Amino acid sequence: MADIARPPTSSSASLPASLRLIGLRLRRNWPSATALAIIVLMILAAVFAAWIAPYDADATSAEAALQAPSLHHWLGTDVYGRDLLSRIIFAARVDLAVAFGATALALAIGATIGAISGLHLGWVDLIIMRCVDSVMAFPAFILAMAITAALGNTVTNVLLAIAVTQVPIYLRLVRGEILRIREMEYADAARVVGNPPWRIVFVHLLPNCLPPIIVQATLAMGYALLTMAALSFIGLGIRPPQSEWGSMTAEGAQYIVTGEWWLFLFPGFAIVLMVLSFNLVGDGLRDFLDPRMRGVR
Repeated sequence: MADIARPPTSSSASLPASLRLIGLRLRRNWPSATALAIIVLMILAAVFAAWIAPYDADATSAEAALQAPSLHHWLGTDVYGRDLLSRIIFAARVDLAVAFGATALALAIGATIGAISGLHLGWVDLIIMRCVDSVMAFPAFILAMAITAALGNTVTNVLLAIAVTQVPIYLRLVRGEILRIREMEYADAARVVGNPPWRIVFVHLLPNCLPPIIVQATLAMGYALLTMAALSFIGLGIRPPQSEWGSMTAEGAQYIVTGEWWLFLFPGFAIVLMVLSFNLVGDGLRDFLDPRMRGVR
């Protein structure tokens, strides 16, 4: 007896439909799709920098010093004869690692404390929010400068300094979302059946706060890049000779008046391109995750 063809299950049928929907939204929001492709390409370039970079990023050559962009050095060389393209590619490792690391650390700390503050109102919430207000009383960049100057300008300390400035953002965001959804029916049902508070927070409440958190984290990565570049520009970021976009821009700024425009243009362009890409991706994620925005574009 011939086998009767089975109809496709709902899960297998919904997967192509979901992929088509994602593809349709990416085509409609092509700036965000282009920005996402740029971020992915920069991450791949940073991971495989040893194979992609045409030269050793730290190799000096007195004969090749301050050469303009050419076929041998596509983006030119610096005052020590180091290939600028290779240094920009290797600098992506440090800049992206700090941006992702600081954002992840700030998100983990801020979301946890914010959930506790939103669930346990009273003196716990009062103490936490007054501490947050104290931190936010300082300008974020000034606070990052103070932490880096006190701890030392290493990659780890710069990451910690940027994370500290971002923790209040996630804490207030998660606290506000928890206060909004903690009285909804599914939260009441979770309490009625006897779930402990930690399970209510991490299983029932926090997953429903993810859309605004994801959007904020994407935008914060661009801010982390700007903060790191600014710290390096004033000498409080990553120490030379390690490649970093902000310090490379600071070195190139000294040669603006003498005509070596490529020294500051290309590292600065890398910063602008990545920050703009993170902002565009965050904007696209907001439209994608917010049901009210799905029919706008």
